[in-house]
Amino acid sequence: MKKKVLGRFIIIGVLAALAVFYLLPNIFHSLPGWWKQTMPSRGITLGLDLRGGLHLVFEVQGDKAVEITLDHIAESIRNDARSKDMEASVEIKDGRIVLEHQSPGMAALIREDYPSLDAKGNGVYELPAARVERIKKNSVEQALETIRNRIDQFGVAEPVIQRQGENEIIVQLPGVKNPKRAIDIIGKTAQLEFKIVDDKSPVAAELPGFVNPGEEEAILQQFKDKIPPDDQILFQKEQDPSTGRSVRTPVLVNKRAVITGDLLSEARVSIDTRYNEPYVALTFNAAGAKIFEDVTAKHVQDRMAIVLDGTVYSAPVIRERIPGGNASITGGFSTDEAKDLAIVLRAGALPAPVKMLQNVTVGPSLGRDSIEAGKRAGVIGAFLVVFFMIFYYRLSGVIADFALGLNILFLLGSMAALKATLTLPGIAGVILAVGMAVDSNVLMFERMREELRAGKTPRAAVDSGYDKAFWTIFDSHVTTLITALVLFQFGTGPIKGFAVTLSLGVAINLFTALVGTKTLFDFIHSRTEVKSLSI
Repeated sequence: MKKKVLGRFIIIGVLAALAVFYLLPNIFHSLPGWWKQTMPSRGITLGLDLRGGLHLVFEVQGDKAVEITLDHIAESIRNDARSKDMEASVEIKDGRIVLEHQSPGMAALIREDYPSLDAKGNGVYELPAARVERIKKNSVEQALETIRNRIDQFGVAEPVIQRQGENEIIVQLPGVKNPKRAIDIIGKTAQLEFKIVDDKSPVAAELPGFVNPGEEEAILQQFKDKIPPDDQILFQKEQDPSTGRSVRTPVLVNKRAVITGDLLSEARVSIDTRYNEPYVALTFNAAGAKIFEDVTAKHVQDRMAIVLDGTVYSAPVIRERIPGGNASITGGFSTDEAKDLAIVLRAGALPAPVKMLQNVTVGPSLGRDSIEAGKRAGVIGAFLVVFFMIFYYRLSGVIADFALGLNILFLLGSMAALKATLTLPGIAGVILAVGMAVDSNVLMFERMREELRAGKTPRAAVDSGYDKAFWTIFDSHVTTLITALVLFQFGTGPIKGFAVTLSLGVAINLFTALVGTKTLFDFIHSRTEVKSLSI
């Protein structure tokens, strides 16, 4: 065998072995533990349309992100004024900061420390339009990253998380069996705050012990004019110990958070051995631990409310200074609830609330039906193609079928190596690529027949047929490949899946059609003198 042909056989053999190597997780569902640790263990994964799962579309509330930014600036101004013994009232009205004060130094403080605020006269300030747009844009990017972190910790394989338009995020979670839990994890804003409870105010004594769910707004209206300016009423979810029904306990807390969740370094689930209940143990970073220690030292015998997204989870009494930066959130959680809360706290808070626009649960039965239908169509189609090629081109048809098998093996192996996800549009791309592979062989075989009819020898007819068909095949594949790349660049979701399989299939077909089959023809001619070509 000539070295040139042997070299091509070795290349084909190595590529085939690599394809099988990456497809082993799909062939054998239970691989040894050492294999999973060191070797490819994923294979080809099925997409949402084949496996079933959850398709969600969220809208990031960019206006809320702007409001949160204004709240932070207003709180910072209050702290600065307080530290310099200036009397000032700072409120947010209609998206603007309204400042009322008698101190001549306040205007200078705003001008020097908050130069990005635009003054609109009479103590009214607002954010520049360019900064508002930047906050909205950044809120979507931050929400995208936060959601991605939460889903990674939730443990969903092959999720699709991508931006759509200016302020929407698409989330696809294949194989999710508990959609409600996944939605809760993704949609929770997770703004964690620690606030001191104002039990010393007369208003606190007037608050009812508990109210029924849905009556919160009535309580807020009832005490609207009595609440001290620096306080607010929040509600704690509890169960009435006598009846077991869910109730809301109003709690008067300071508006100002003494510490927030952005100072957390760890959140994990632990078990309270006294009541055998799970709770979320928190650990602050160095800066947070120092603040927490100072706050607990200053407020011994006060209650500290632990507030998540505006709801009080617990409000324990501070018995003594708490060093070390450790705290906990209790609330009668189930184990899953505690795990989910720890996940969202570890992943960080969303920069703004998200609103769910679309919630589509794809049943696994649709995926099974599609897979079974695809298998039947694939087997029938492959049988007909193989039979036709052998019937019409005889031994040359067998060589074409060999190339077709290589094409499918290389394509699936490439998808497994690239950790691609197979979807219904992806299957369409595979079928189209296979069709082009058959077409390439037909094109070359017809050229060979023309050369044989012109009186050339079998060896000369093969070489001439390949030479004449090469550029036709090459041009058609390159143009298809360019189209597929454009679809991948500008398409989304299913279109990208189609483009990936089509691109791989076209590139591989160039190799199998022009190199794979030619290697077999050269091998045959190198072994014996062929007097007539079976074609």
